Amino acid sequence: MKIVVIGCTHAGTFAIKTLLAENPDAQVTVYEKNDNISFLSCGIALYLGGEVKDPQGLFYSSPDELKKLGAKVEMKHSVEDVDLKRKQVTVKNLTDNTQLTDSYDKLVVTSGSWPVIPPIKGVDNDNVYLCKNYNHAKELFSKAKDAKRITVIGAGYIGAELAEAYSKTGHDVTLVDGIDRVMSKYFDKEFTDVIEKDYTDHGVKLALGQQVTEISGSNPTIVKTTKGEYESDLVILCVGFRPNTSLFKGKLNMTPNGALITNDYMQTSDPDVFAAGDSVAVHYNPTKTLEYIPLATNAVRQGILVGKNINKPTTKYMGTQSSSGLKLYGRIEVSTGLNMEAAKAKGIDAHQVIVTDNYRPEFMSSTLPVTMSLVYNPENRKILGGALMSMYDVSQSANTLSVCIILLMIWLWWICYSNHSLTAHLIISIFWLKQLKKKKLKSLNQ
Repeated sequence: MKIVVIGCTHAGTFAIKTLLAENPDAQVTVYEKNDNISFLSCGIALYLGGEVKDPQGLFYSSPDELKKLGAKVEMKHSVEDVDLKRKQVTVKNLTDNTQLTDSYDKLVVTSGSWPVIPPIKGVDNDNVYLCKNYNHAKELFSKAKDAKRITVIGAGYIGAELAEAYSKTGHDVTLVDGIDRVMSKYFDKEFTDVIEKDYTDHGVKLALGQQVTEISGSNPTIVKTTKGEYESDLVILCVGFRPNTSLFKGKLNMTPNGALITNDYMQTSDPDVFAAGDSVAVHYNPTKTLEYIPLATNAVRQGILVGKNINKPTTKYMGTQSSSGLKLYGRIEVSTGLNMEAAKAKGIDAHQVIVTDNYRPEFMSSTLPVTMSLVYNPENRKILGGALMSMYDVSQSANTLSVCIILLMIWLWWICYSNHSLTAHLIISIFWLKQLKKKKLKSLNQ
């Protein structure tokens, strides 16, 4: 069996490793347009902030490792065209600009994503940089040395982490976003209010609820928005990602944003073409819909599934709750599933409870407060999402919440009383406090 893999970051790396482990006789060829693989872009901010001294630590595999496992690895090779009927790919060698044609029995699309570049006047300014891959990280590391004022456009996870990193390295940082809150896709206002105060306490200027309309000049570069102008020596654009799937437009089924649609076994609308990672839509369990949520964790799981299902449907994709988290100024914020604002936007009749309590009893020698949110369906008591925030490490509690989204309430009781899980206790307490409050109000009304 001849397998061609397009792209090799997270999904591609794990797909190749699993393919070769499950099919040692397969001929696996990977075409990667960059000069490196498996770069953990989630660690860029730690590198730029000086916490990661050696960027090589942000790689967990290499072309040599994949070659030793039996793969043919072609670096700096870009797939220019795919003929699904003939099962052929046209590939350009980026070193000498020559072209070749290769055939396949099975095709694996792990082409990843690319930063969204909005149609802003002057967005091609020489002082505007992207933040996605290793080459971007090296550029930013070099340019920031001579920059005093840094403007970060986009307050999602990447923008949030970059703003923190540069505020710790003595830069004057402005964080701009069109939404009036940071990380609004992940956390509700009760959480982001605390996070925003941490930013301002550390000297970050927040320019929220304003759209960037123009970027101009070089010394300084002016970032103009609907509410003001910000002088900058370096501008970093991180407003989101789009799937790298233009090769398959009109050839494979996609969502409106271009993410490939796969079945439970990671097959696209062509059964001999598999896809995984940032190039595909995830099966999102809280809403039972297809969503575009580019996360390394999703990519790794999907890549493994490609390897297991390449011969025949074997292991189903269970979908995802898209749990994620980060640490800013020592405070840990984690979330899974829907927050309340996202539930409302999707027209879901959801209820929410937010509590703050210490992570262990006050009579202990030390303790710290934990803020926790639970979003649920009041009719069937199904948990839709949740979040936790604390100076105490609550990161693993997001995993418990994630599992709760897809299991019954009775499982929570089992966890609570057999394992004494802090998160389970909090979930049960929140839920039943809410139910008792509703019953009390009902009895008063009667």
